[in-house]
Amino acid sequence: MLNKGNTFDGMGKVNRMLMATPFTTVQRWWRKTFSTPADEITSFYKARRVDQEWLAHRDRFLWQRLRLWLWLVLICLLSFTLRDIYGLFFPLKELERLPEALTAKSLVINVAMVISIIIYLALHKTKLGRHRPDLLFLGSSWSISLGSQLFATIRGFALPDTIGWSLLFLSQAVLMPVCWIIHLLCQVGVLVYYFGVNTVLGLKTPIPEHPEIYNVTLILYIFWFCAICDIGVYLYDRLQRSEFYARQELESAYQKLKVAEAKYRTIFENAVEGIFQSSPDGRYITANPALARIYGYSLAEEVTANFTDIEHQLYIDPNRRLEFVRLMEKYGSVSEFESQIYRRDGSIVWISEKAYAVHDEQGKLLYYEGLIEDITQRKQTEEELRVFFHAVSHDLRNPVLGTLMVLKNLLAHPEENISISRSILERMIQSSDRQLNLINSLMEAHISEVQGVILQRQYVQLLSIVEAAIADLEPLLRQNQAILTNLVSADLPLVNADPTQLWRVFSNLIVNALKHNPPGLLLTINAIRKDDKMYCTVSDNGVGISQQQSDRLFELYFRGANIRNSVGLGLGLYLSKQIIHAHGGEIGVNSALDAGATFWFTLPISSPFTG
Repeated sequence: MLNKGNTFDGMGKVNRMLMATPFTTVQRWWRKTFSTPADEITSFYKARRVDQEWLAHRDRFLWQRLRLWLWLVLICLLSFTLRDIYGLFFPLKELERLPEALTAKSLVINVAMVISIIIYLALHKTKLGRHRPDLLFLGSSWSISLGSQLFATIRGFALPDTIGWSLLFLSQAVLMPVCWIIHLLCQVGVLVYYFGVNTVLGLKTPIPEHPEIYNVTLILYIFWFCAICDIGVYLYDRLQRSEFYARQELESAYQKLKVAEAKYRTIFENAVEGIFQSSPDGRYITANPALARIYGYSLAEEVTANFTDIEHQLYIDPNRRLEFVRLMEKYGSVSEFESQIYRRDGSIVWISEKAYAVHDEQGKLLYYEGLIEDITQRKQTEEELRVFFHAVSHDLRNPVLGTLMVLKNLLAHPEENISISRSILERMIQSSDRQLNLINSLMEAHISEVQGVILQRQYVQLLSIVEAAIADLEPLLRQNQAILTNLVSADLPLVNADPTQLWRVFSNLIVNALKHNPPGLLLTINAIRKDDKMYCTVSDNGVGISQQQSDRLFELYFRGANIRNSVGLGLGLYLSKQIIHAHGGEIGVNSALDAGATFWFTLPISSPFTG
């Protein structure tokens, strides 16, 4: 019979072979012939292991059933032995028709078979019996069936024991329906002896009216009786084998499920975000520890026990739950659903929910499932950014724009007399443009604080950046009577960095030193290579910084106590930290009161040829 699946698969293989090039065909044949993929090896050993487990299971089953069968045979033989003993004293009419050769030795044969079964019961408990129950099966079967045949051969006649064979084969098929091969061997051994040995020796049966050892009816009866028994054993064996493999697959799937459940449980328990399931009527069904912490509880069980009305117990505005449900009904999910909620202690925090609705096969809503994140810190940062944006827009940006417009108007009328030289005017415009770019960059950096500073990298020399920063700050240095020494060498490796952002860092550090110290400050800028990093420093001999101030210098809006004549917002050092971190470096300060200060930062070094 052709298998359609195999036929179609074969046709597919033929089509693929026809479409393939000769090279790919040869390559596929080579791999199939001389190499075994790792997954095939794994599958082979896995199947072999399962087969071995099945054989071990089948042997245990056979060993256990063999014990039952031996006891049943022993009881059966004892019953016939008692019949023969009874017949010695009280002859039975049904035995009178049997040949004398059979009735005389029937008791001896039964006693011999009883002894053999007792021996096999003893062997059944041994190591041999446990490991090779198939040998005990054949041995005990042949000791019963061949014992009477040997006795008959010795007495010079053939014994067609159809009743004994039927009981033997049927009892084995019913009680030990596994491994049809040994059933067949048991049957063939007896029948070969009966039909073969008796024919060779020319023996006849002791029944006068039927002296022939076989006839058509006997052969058909024995053939179909054995065939039915063997087919029954074969089908049951296959059924049991399939059940065993199915159970193995089920156990394997169960183990995988347990592993997956353990992984899910680990993720569920250790997740940073709150994970929840809530019912449509406003109760929490499940909650993880992170959600409990967000809500101010110690245990997740407290969340499911205490929240029975999410609408009024959780949200500051109860309408948020109604809006949540409305969006769920309309879209089936919500994302970034932000709300203010009450924590257990009565404090108020912001949360963001991402959830979806879970339905059954009929479309009935079962529950809502999703994640909750505490965004209170982000909301506070956004509020600070709004304050910052307002301050920069009104206090810094507009005056610079006005100054820039005036300077550009002056430069646009060369025929009019200007009290300052044109080169100075151009320098003032350049400086104003740089200040405007600085303010715009500051706003962008703070508005996109979560995303980080955007860099326009290129390979540059630190010396050129430092010289540009010093040149731009030269008027301020003269005003503060400061002396600046630049020790940065032109031989240093190139750095892959944003030149404008690094110019901003050097300028911020120089200006910060001038703001916090009296006139006459000595400043030193240096940069050296340390392994795969560039180590840059801006040092001064000023009043120094206390440890308490050093710990907060790089925070947003922090302003030192010694600032002279400044209306700054305290953004310089904070922005410098953001820029250096965006480059993959670190920044810090080494200082003490009355001991000067050294601001340092590092930059990774990368070759322009390797990136």
